[in-house]
Amino acid sequence: MKTLFQNLLSDVKAGHRLTDKEAHLLFSVHDRQVWDVARAADEVREERVGPAITYVLNQNINVTNLCVNACGFCGFSKKTGDEGIYFHDKTEIQKKAALAKTRGVSEICTVSGLHPAFTAQSYADVYRCIHEAAPGVHLHASNPMEVAYAAKKSKMSTKDVLVLMKEAGLGSMCGTAAEILVDSVRDAICHEKISTAEWVRIIKEAHRLGIPTTATIMYGHCESDADRVSHLAILREIQDETHGFTEFVPLSFIHMNTPLFRAGIARAGATGREDLLMVAVARLFLDNFKNIQVSWVKEGIKMAQLGLIAGANDLGGTMFEESISKGAGALNTDYLDPKEMQRVAEDVGRSLKRRTTLYEDI
Repeated sequence: MKTLFQNLLSDVKAGHRLTDKEAHLLFSVHDRQVWDVARAADEVREERVGPAITYVLNQNINVTNLCVNACGFCGFSKKTGDEGIYFHDKTEIQKKAALAKTRGVSEICTVSGLHPAFTAQSYADVYRCIHEAAPGVHLHASNPMEVAYAAKKSKMSTKDVLVLMKEAGLGSMCGTAAEILVDSVRDAICHEKISTAEWVRIIKEAHRLGIPTTATIMYGHCESDADRVSHLAILREIQDETHGFTEFVPLSFIHMNTPLFRAGIARAGATGREDLLMVAVARLFLDNFKNIQVSWVKEGIKMAQLGLIAGANDLGGTMFEESISKGAGALNTDYLDPKEMQRVAEDVGRSLKRRTTLYEDI
């Protein structure tokens, strides 16, 4: 006889939309039922997107690590007077962009610190100079926090900032700065960042302007399972309304060099069980998302591979240059060769396909 748990997994595979309470139940399993959740999620993935594992050939360009915020989970940002501050000028940015172009990338991604001198025009100028050096390459950049910051500095509406960014060449926006979309948690880990309501508003503005975005969550610090469910519910509701998210990317908290962990506020990151369940439950709960990505940067390639048989269908990007996770203490974050991605895909019996930022086949 089937248990209530088995019936729930059967129902969701048949098209039942999980409630918040049911998602909370799935996050709470601790024994071999973890594999049951993962198996169900992988079956849903197979039906929704097929067998291919996708990736994008991309390069990061972090313009500056100088930042006015002091997020407790960040080991990347610097304050005025700190050692190791950098702020790339146009020449250096274009040198990096030109190098990316020679590597044949289809995407350049840039998210940086909130530089004290930045305005909305600063972001537009960066985007234009990247396009000058790497014409035809898709620009995946900024996030709702940067948009809000640029708007405040320039006394503009966030909508007008987004229009300016799009005119300067922004192709899609990062759905980062979400962390956990629960204000009590945000107050504890990043109280200087925008509120949940403002993040949601800016994301919806972007979608309405024809700027697609990713969706993310950063988990494994001081949030609860209920907070994770609340976050996913907000993303699902936005997607129901706008259909503007291209993918969901769970980001496992890298704790080692962060003020949050050193102060004893956060724990030492998520466990492997939590990493696996985050992918699997997201696949089952986010029934209006096609693509679920695993972050090899955050989890390492071995844990990322397990995510690919627990509901995920995308390995993210090659990166070539990564500073934010490295600053928090992550290792081996700079580059993942597509040959290694191929090995990982074939090892789980799947094919590897290169894609664009917007999930078109290359």
